[in-house]
This record gives sequence, C-alpha cells and structure tokens, in this order.
Amino acid sequence: MRDEFDVVVVGAGPAGVAAALAARRAGAGVLLLDRADFPRDKACGDGIAAHALDVLAELGVTDAVAGYPPVPALRLVAPDGGAVARALPRPAYTVPREVFDARLVAAAVDAGAVLGRQAVRRVEVRGDRVVLDGEISAGVVVGADGAGSVVRRTLGQRNNPDRHLALAIRGYAPAQPGPPVQHIVTSAARWPAYAWSFPIGDGRANIGYGEVLRSESLTRAHLLDRLAALLPGTDPATVTGLRAHHLPLSTFRPVPGRGRVLLAGDALSLINPLTGEGIFYALRSGALAGTAATGAPEQAARRYVDALRHRLGRHLRHSSAAAWLARRRRIVDATVRAARRDERVFGTVAELGLGDGLLNGRALGLIALGLSARHRPPAH
Repeated sequence: MRDEFDVVVVGAGPAGVAAALAARRAGAGVLLLDRADFPRDKACGDGIAAHALDVLAELGVTDAVAGYPPVPALRLVAPDGGAVARALPRPAYTVPREVFDARLVAAAVDAGAVLGRQAVRRVEVRGDRVVLDGEISAGVVVGADGAGSVVRRTLGQRNNPDRHLALAIRGYAPAQPGPPVQHIVTSAARWPAYAWSFPIGDGRANIGYGEVLRSESLTRAHLLDRLAALLPGTDPATVTGLRAHHLPLSTFRPVPGRGRVLLAGDALSLINPLTGEGIFYALRSGALAGTAATGAPEQAARRYVDALRHRLGRHLRHSSAAAWLARRRRIVDATVRAARRDERVFGTVAELGLGDGLLNGRALGLIALGLSARHRPPAH
C-alpha cells in the first residue's frame, strides 16, 4: 500500500470535515480526500443555521461565518399566497460554500488531518482493512462524497428514486433593499417546490429554485422559468454563477454503514425534505461518523448506527411525517396561517426545517384548526 491511515474520509465538504475533525479529536490518523482543490464552489443555498454552528463549536471551529452578518428573520410564502414573516429562533447566516468549505478544510488540516486531492473510484473491503483505488489503506472509511457517492455504491445502495430526490438551480443576484430576511416562496403550480433568496451581506443574495422529481426530466430552462415566476423582481441578466444540483432527501436513506464503511451527509441522503437544508445534517452525521470510526474498526458501523438513531432518529421520523403531510398544499397553507397566528408554531416549523426540531401537539392542533376553518361551509 502507498499509504495507511486509521480513518480515510472521502469528500471534504462539511460532512467529511466534521468526520475528520471528530476522528482527530479522538487521536486517529486521518486522510481527507477530495477530487477538487480548495477553495471551490459548491451548488447550494449557502444557508448556515445556528444548529450547524453548534456542531462546529463542539468540534473547535468558531470562525466559520466570521465577517458575514446574521440574517435574523425568515419570510415564508404559502402556495395560496399567504405569508408569514418572523424572527428566527436564532439567526442564520449566508456564507458562499467557496468560503465556508475552505475554512472548514483549513480547520481540519490545522487539527492534523492530511489533505489529499484524489477522485476515489474504487473501494474494496478486505477483511481487516478497506483499500481505496488499490493504493490507500484505511481501518475505517467514511463516505462523505455527496449525492453520487462512490462509497455508497460500494455498500450496494442505489440512488434515491423519484419523489425522494429533488433538483435545484442556484445563482447569485443583487440583494433586495431592506433589512436582511431569508425568503422562501413555495410554488402552487409545481408543488412540492419553492424558490429562495438568502442575503449574504455583501450586496448579493443566493437565489434559487428547486422541486421534487416526479418521473419527468426537468430542463435548465424550466428551472429558470420557475425561479423568475416566484421571484419576479429578479433580473435574469444580473444572475451569475448558475449551477444545478441534486438533493437526495432524507425520506429515502440507505443503510448508514456496514462494518468498516460509513456514510454521512448527502451520501446518506441527509437532506431535509421540507427545506432542502443539508449542512446541519452533514456536520452532525459527519461528527458522529468520525467518532464511531475511532473505536474497534470492525464495529464502527454498529456504533454509528446507534449514535445516529439516538441523536437524529426521532427528528428524522418527525421530518419524514411532516414531509408526507406537506405533500398536500392546503396543509402547507394552513401551516403558514398557524405560524402567522402563533409565534411558537413558527418556531416549531423553523426548528424542524433548519435543525433537529420536532412536531408537537400545539403546532399540529393549530394547523388542524386552520384547515377546518378554511374549509368550514359558510353559514346560511
């Protein structure tokens, strides 16, 4: 073998860096591989929720959003046009992934991880080790290599099917004047689908549109048309950096790992099915994977599965149930009305969509009340 490491992480995005940092904190020798040099762009909404910063703080990274102003509020527009705008429970940030990911990679290298550029094409499990491309040996491999994960295919896991996979396009445009607010505008015509505009703080906003795939091909022209329809103030001539990307939703997840091979982040289909948020999931699952990788190697997957279930299992069940309910546009309409009526419902929705929040009886009750009021027959 050319190189031997305790842990090899494939993919140096947030999930991979979190795995590398957690494994280094436990004293493991770590190789962090990515096919790209950093800094590099990554198609994404660039939104960084407070929950993601909590995980980074646990890993010793405190400057990931330095220099970028907080975005304290969210405006959500329902399919029927109703809207709610409130302060988030905790402010979010918008940091271009070209900056954010490079900062995380630098933190991993500072922590002692070895960074290598390599597009991993072959992963072989050989009893007491895992071999990458016939030349790199690992006690444990963490696959954090995104929606088209090579490591995931090694485990015999297929890609997400339609209705559990979304396609989105992202670009950068001049930010709208006024206080910084995250905007999410849902689409009645192509539900489940929405457009977004997240101000960065440098005069630009990350804008985009995405929808769940349903047995039809979506063209770039279609995505851009829907973006313009939902964000009518956007001048196409001013939009730069347009890139499309797939979002494997958490409603269809592969096995988290087997033996010495683990999956984290997008490779594990950890994309919030309500909002498309994935950075918190990536960091949390990566940190859990990196910790699990540092015990007896042959038991890594068992430790990881247990840790995921304990830390995210209940939330993922709640978010999947909420996504199933939200397939019905009138429930989304009622949710926005309930969030406009009650600040606590808004907080519940935000926590469920941006972090590891849970549904609760109050929110469900007020949503149901909104449904019944909306459809109650008129008095005669």
